[in-house]
Amino acid sequence: MKALQYTQVGQHPVVVEVEKPSPGPGQVLIRVTAAGVCHSDEYVMSLSEEDYTAQGYPLPLTLGHEGVGVVEELGEGVEHVSVGDAVAVYGPWGCGRCHQCAQGKENYCVNAAAEGIKPPGLGAPGSMAEYMIVDDPRHLVPLGDLDPVENVSLTDAGLTPYHAIKASLPKLGAGTFAVVIGTGGLGHVGIQILKALSGAQVIALDVSDEKLELATHVGADHVVISDEHAAEAVRTITGGVGANAVFDFVGARPTMATAVAVAATEADVTIVGIGGGTVELGFGSIAYDAAVRVPYWGSRSELIEVLDLARAGRVSVETQRYSLDDAPSAYEALAAGTVRGRAVIVP
Repeated sequence: MKALQYTQVGQHPVVVEVEKPSPGPGQVLIRVTAAGVCHSDEYVMSLSEEDYTAQGYPLPLTLGHEGVGVVEELGEGVEHVSVGDAVAVYGPWGCGRCHQCAQGKENYCVNAAAEGIKPPGLGAPGSMAEYMIVDDPRHLVPLGDLDPVENVSLTDAGLTPYHAIKASLPKLGAGTFAVVIGTGGLGHVGIQILKALSGAQVIALDVSDEKLELATHVGADHVVISDEHAAEAVRTITGGVGANAVFDFVGARPTMATAVAVAATEADVTIVGIGGGTVELGFGSIAYDAAVRVPYWGSRSELIEVLDLARAGRVSVETQRYSLDDAPSAYEALAAGTVRGRAVIVP
C-alpha cells in the first residue's frame, strides 16, 4: 500500500510503498478515507536529529494524526465495532488504566511516556496511508453519516480548540469578549465553537487580510491585524477592559506577548499553538488573577461532542483536498501559509 513517510531527518516526506498491516489481538485495521495535515507534523519534522531521537520518534514515520476511515478487519477479541463501520480515530492514545484514562482524558495519560505509547502519526504509524492500525477499539468514535473529508480535521483541529475553550466557558457569558489569535486550521474552528457555545463577542487576530476574511466568514465579530498595535486595538474594542478569555493558536513569542497584554482581570489566557514562544510572568506583567493555561488535545468524550456539533451544523472546517500522491505538496503549502483552513489527504 502507499504511505506518506518521514524517512530522513531534515528531508521532506515522501510517498512510499509499504506492506499492508494486519491487526493483532485487540487491534482494528481501518481503510483510511481521509487524513488531516497539521502544523504539529511540521514541528516534528523541524527537530534536529538529536531532539528527534531524544523525543522517541522512529524512522521511517508514517505521518497523520488526524484520521477517519472504514473498519476493514478486526483483530482477535475485538468487540463493539464491526467491519464496515465509519469511524473517526481518537489520536492521543493512553494506557487506558490510569485515573486520567478512566475519565476518557487519554491526552493526559500519566503512563504513556514511560510505556512508550505514542499517538498515530506522532510516533505510531499514522493515517496518511491507505490503511492504518488502531491499537484499541476505544480509540474509535462513530463517524456516522458525516462526510469524512470535510470532518476528519475535527479529530484535532476541532477537538483541541473545543477542549481549550470548554474550560473557559464560565467566563464567557453575555457581554464578554474572547480573543482568538491565529485564524488558520485550529483558529477558524475555535471561532465557530465560541459562537456556538458562549455569549462572548469574538475578536480575531491574524497577520493577513486573507486570514481575517476567513475569520469573518466563520463568525468573528471583530478582526484585527496581528502586529505591534494589536493589543491597543483590542483594548479599544473592549472599552479598555480587555478580553475575558484569550486563545493563542500560534504560540510564538509575539503572539503570547499580545495574549498576556489583552487579558482582563480574572481572564483565562490559553496557549494552544506550538510556535515555540515563551512569555515572562510576574506581578504587574499580567492582569490581576488572570490564569495562563497550556492544554493539550482533548478527551474522548469531547471528540464525541465536537462531532455532534458538526452534525448539528454548528461547526465546519474549510478544507483543501490533496491526493496521497500529492501529499508532499500539502506540506509545502502549509509551510508557505497558503492553506485556507485545513489541508486534507484523500487516499
